[in-house]
Amino acid sequence: MAIKKNGLIPSSAPEELKNVLKAVASEWGDKIQDMEEFLVIPLKGAMTNEVFQINWPTIHDDLHQKVLVRIYGEGVELFFNRDDEIRTFECMSKHGQGPRLLGRFPDGRIEEFIHARTLSAADLRDPEISVLIAAKLREFHNLDMPGPKDVLLWKRLRTWLGHAKKFCSPKDAKDFCLNVLGDEINILEKEDKSNHPNRKFSAQLLLAASMASIQCFTNTAYSSRLLMCILIDVKHAFGAIPLINISEDYEYASYNPVAYDLANHFCEMAANYHTETPHLLDYSIYPGSKPSDAEVEQLLIDAEKYTLANHLFWGLWGIISGHVNKIDFDYLEYARQRFQQYWLSKPLLLGS
Repeated sequence: MAIKKNGLIPSSAPEELKNVLKAVASEWGDKIQDMEEFLVIPLKGAMTNEVFQINWPTIHDDLHQKVLVRIYGEGVELFFNRDDEIRTFECMSKHGQGPRLLGRFPDGRIEEFIHARTLSAADLRDPEISVLIAAKLREFHNLDMPGPKDVLLWKRLRTWLGHAKKFCSPKDAKDFCLNVLGDEINILEKEDKSNHPNRKFSAQLLLAASMASIQCFTNTAYSSRLLMCILIDVKHAFGAIPLINISEDYEYASYNPVAYDLANHFCEMAANYHTETPHLLDYSIYPGSKPSDAEVEQLLIDAEKYTLANHLFWGLWGIISGHVNKIDFDYLEYARQRFQQYWLSKPLLLGS
């Protein structure tokens, strides 16, 4: 859905969006007479939705208000239930964990604009930054989220596998080994149940730009493919103590083990979404240090095993997205790399 023309909101933009923007501006005391007072700035990095910063002049001519407009991507109903995601978003907003929800319209929503910058791929590997992120996520994990606390990972993998088989040609289905992935999911689910992990609210995706994930060391987590952008408050320099904020999409939220989130974070360290080839992954920089503390070491061992499920999760996501999403990203090549890493890692992690 196009919402901009020459950097401005065109007259052809959905009336619902224009009305909600005017309502938000009015609530803040600003009178918008002409839609061309809204300046639209596309934000790069999103791979499920389109995201825009929208500015308008305030009653004080030298100041501008900013909001974030999120336009839902095409075909996303194959991945998640939007109503569930909105409920999670509203709950997180009320707890102060992420941006406030300012308004909704049929094809998207308007959120508070957080004045911060996303971390770079290099920042993610900074031990001091990791400590800050872990502390923030401990708050996140301890939230009591509404709804059932069932683990959806395995059900979701099977559903996505069904979608992927429908979209793929026989050749692509063979190349991606889709015919055997059902058995692979069964193996990983059996391994998961043998560990009997607890579950809490966690982040399945904590991103430097728009993809990545890390966990603090608790037993379980409520997983969301949060599009959890890690944000550093722009008022703090790295020389001072930065404030970690989290800007989220809650599309893929469900209860999962903390080790699965750690697995996702480690896998995302192989990516750099700020490059001209954001779909290419470099597993030579995958982290692998082993701390001496036994409990943390065990968590890292568990996380290594969950990288297998994570590769299948985002590999299937890549196949489906490549057929339904129009965002400029090579989803199928990304999927190939995730499946390739699955088959390379499985013998080392499961011994077969």
